Amino acid sequence: MRLFKRVLDWVFPRKCVLCQKILEQRELDLCHGCRASAPYFAARPGKIPYISRVTALWHYEGNVRHSLLRYKFYNVRSLAESYGRLLGMRILQEFGDEFDIITWVPVSHKRKRRRGYDQVELVARRVCLELGCPLTACLVKHRDTKPNSGLKTPEERKANVLGVYHLIPGACVDGKRILLLDDILTTGATSSECARVLLSGGAKEVNLATVAAARKEH
Repeated sequence: MRLFKRVLDWVFPRKCVLCQKILEQRELDLCHGCRASAPYFAARPGKIPYISRVTALWHYEGNVRHSLLRYKFYNVRSLAESYGRLLGMRILQEFGDEFDIITWVPVSHKRKRRRGYDQVELVARRVCLELGCPLTACLVKHRDTKPNSGLKTPEERKANVLGVYHLIPGACVDGKRILLLDDILTTGATSSECARVLLSGGAKEVNLATVAAARKEH
């Protein structure tokens, strides 16, 4: 097995999730340079409606932005393992494991068929491995929408996602403390709408964790 692993590492060398530099033997997920200089998430001004607490790995800029664009639009699914592992550790540091349900912001069926995968679901699966908790599908996006990244104002983004998420029939969220996962937080319109639906279904509270977050609304 060790020999097989060495061959795999030689043929498919492990790379830094942010800058794509080949990792040294003892490095995991991030190279030394990115581990020291990545734009780690510090705080986000203002409150997102319906969300109790927010955390993220990084701010959405520089190599973080480039990495997530590769992941979402160029089929680099392998990055989900590193994102999920690192985000899981961040959640334990910030929130602990005080959740009844872990779920995610889903893409529409049309978007998933076109892309071939739900990028947040893949990250969420790895997060749940780190936290030792099952992943529960609670939401469905029943209508495809324009990407929020292409809309200019917070008002346009809110209108774009209003009413497009529903609780999955049979999903039991009543009285539950929920951890909602997403990949990128910008204005908060999407996560806020998902949290509203979960709270309307009886959830006690919704907390949010994302791979990256913009420093402020724009």
